[in-house]
Amino acid sequence: MGAIILDGGKKADEIKHKLKDKIKFLKHSIGSVPRLIALQIGEGGAFSVYTNSQKRIANTINMDYELVKLAGCISEQDLIEKITQLNKDKSVNGIILQSPLPEGFDIIKITSFISSDKDVEGISPENKGKLLLNAYKVVPPTASAAMELINLSGIDLYGKEAVIIGHSGIVGKPLAMLLLDKFATVTVCHVATSEKGNLIEHISRAEVLIVAVGKPKIIKGEWIKEHAVVIDIGINRVDGKIVGDVEFDKASERASYITPVPGGVGPLTTTILMRNCVELFQKQKGVR
Repeated sequence: MGAIILDGGKKADEIKHKLKDKIKFLKHSIGSVPRLIALQIGEGGAFSVYTNSQKRIANTINMDYELVKLAGCISEQDLIEKITQLNKDKSVNGIILQSPLPEGFDIIKITSFISSDKDVEGISPENKGKLLLNAYKVVPPTASAAMELINLSGIDLYGKEAVIIGHSGIVGKPLAMLLLDKFATVTVCHVATSEKGNLIEHISRAEVLIVAVGKPKIIKGEWIKEHAVVIDIGINRVDGKIVGDVEFDKASERASYITPVPGGVGPLTTTILMRNCVELFQKQKGVR
């Protein structure tokens, strides 16, 4: 019997339905709806995939969304000034800075200027710090999507061996904090783990395995512990198809639950971005 599929699209639809009802209530009760501004520097095909998804979901739930395209030659200081203007604009409830930024831009410096009250991605230093203290306003959407799908499996994380492959500041590190808050025993692996030859050992004992590397099928199915919950965050294009970081077919033979790629974490991430904006809007307006 194969693994049960954790359907991110279905979960996203449930959340969108609730958000649409909530926004309808907010518009009726206070006369306004959340407004999200997305800042994009320059042009590029990769941008359109994400911004089109953001716009589509915002339209679905009747939230205001505006994509502001900035010149590719913009200076770091001019970008900071634009962010500062949006912070002061009371009609703006959320700010997202599309990645990647131009080469040489100091991402930590720039994100520190995004108001934590409008930081829908949870990437400002203040929000990252509050995540460590379990006093956060918002969680980075991809990490939050992974937790939603882990919860969907019904696994009790208390004392479970949770292994994260990838230690990025927007996925691996936030996930480690969220899992620790659930009293999972957390191991974070990275390139040095692999270079030391210890990666398979860690994976083989993972009762919950989360992979965010960005290399197609790098995690082999036979490495997966029997009955593990597998969350694959990787998105890779191979021969015109989208595949994950995990060897899906063989992993499905061993895991109890697994996310597909596409259709797992991906469709849920942008929906949670919108949920973050709605929640920040409510805090700004003092409504629940």
